[in-house]
Amino acid sequence: MRANRSDSSFIVKVMRNSVLILLLIVFISIVYNFRNKQAPTAVALMSDATASREFKGVFIRDETPVMCTAGGVISYDVADGGKLGNGTVIAEVYPTDEQIVRNREISKLERELSILKKIQNPGTIESAQPSNLSESIEEKYRSMIYSRDTHNYSALEKDMEDLLIQMSTYQIITKQVSGFDQQITDINAKLAELKSLSVTPSETIKSPRSAYFVSYCDGYESVLKPDKLDSLTIADINSIEDRKSTEGNIVGKLIEGYGWYLAGVIDNSRKEYAIGGSVKIKFDSNADTFDAAVKDIRDEGDPSKSIIILECDQFNYDLVQHRAEKCEMIKGDFRGLKVPREAIRFADVTEKTTSPAAEAEAAPEAETAPAEETTAPTEAPASEAETKVNTKGVYILKGEQVTFKKIDVIYEGSDYVLSKVHEDDPSYLALYDDIMIEGVDADD
Repeated sequence: MRANRSDSSFIVKVMRNSVLILLLIVFISIVYNFRNKQAPTAVALMSDATASREFKGVFIRDETPVMCTAGGVISYDVADGGKLGNGTVIAEVYPTDEQIVRNREISKLERELSILKKIQNPGTIESAQPSNLSESIEEKYRSMIYSRDTHNYSALEKDMEDLLIQMSTYQIITKQVSGFDQQITDINAKLAELKSLSVTPSETIKSPRSAYFVSYCDGYESVLKPDKLDSLTIADINSIEDRKSTEGNIVGKLIEGYGWYLAGVIDNSRKEYAIGGSVKIKFDSNADTFDAAVKDIRDEGDPSKSIIILECDQFNYDLVQHRAEKCEMIKGDFRGLKVPREAIRFADVTEKTTSPAAEAEAAPEAETAPAEETTAPTEAPASEAETKVNTKGVYILKGEQVTFKKIDVIYEGSDYVLSKVHEDDPSYLALYDDIMIEGVDADD
């Protein structure tokens, strides 16, 4: 009996110890997993963002249509966006386009003749030296490439003409060619023939004042005026189409001054844009960006559909080719620490404020003190006050310690924000901080 009892007691002890060991292992496992379970985090890194809006832009300018009375084909003497003076010839009207082609040929030959005469100028040839010309040719070639890359086509045309003159002069003084007398004679003969067949235009249209010119009208010239900006509605903007009139007697239109306006409809519910603000505009038809100012912004009861009026004083050919087109309004480029929007929390942060104490009353004995014994005024003592401010920020994980850090939002994206870097203030989020995405309640 005693042997059986001893065996039973031993088995019970072994089973009890095994259970205790298993419980200890489970407890240690739970504690270990709890202490080593890391909450999802994101590292605060520098990032760039551009604040911009795309919308349909409607051009508003001070425009006056120009008409012709005679029927026929119009030959323009000025390009779109060109500057006109009082009395400048805008265009000429001919019965057929045959004379227009003839006039273009005459202009081309006269230009060639002018270049050849410059090359043949005895003074130019006598003073030219091969080494100097070689350097000038290289310099002019570089200038031509620069004008091309900067889209300065008027300068490019002048550079090409100068380069042609220099290279042709170099050929003459190095005896590669004897001269261009025969070419000059041939061009003069051709010019005489063409001019003998010329006819006078049936009508000549001149500018009545200084202005810029555009060779089309669209019917909005009397509707979209700068003095009607205040009455412009969202429905008006949405109804504008980019079109050109096909009426036969339209020559084009005069644009007063180089200032213009752009109207559009945007979402300004976050009050990102305000009157007087500066922006940049980029259009689908042009690779350049243009500086503009917000002249007006208003809504019709719904801030998510606000009318914005931009004012700009830059002017070129591309900007007068459309009445309405897709554009991008760029508010600015931003660089800061990228913070996931879901990680943002609010917490009460103690802020210290310093204010000067009330000035002490003047001592009555100061009136009787001798003038030479006056003492320098002393600064009033300052007092510090602590106030709790509900502040936007994030919780960061530093080892096993959770700390709240403030953020200074300079840009808001769809699912993130950029926070300004405050290197001298440790209370703000810093580079490489581990931002906690989860694990902290919003009201902690």
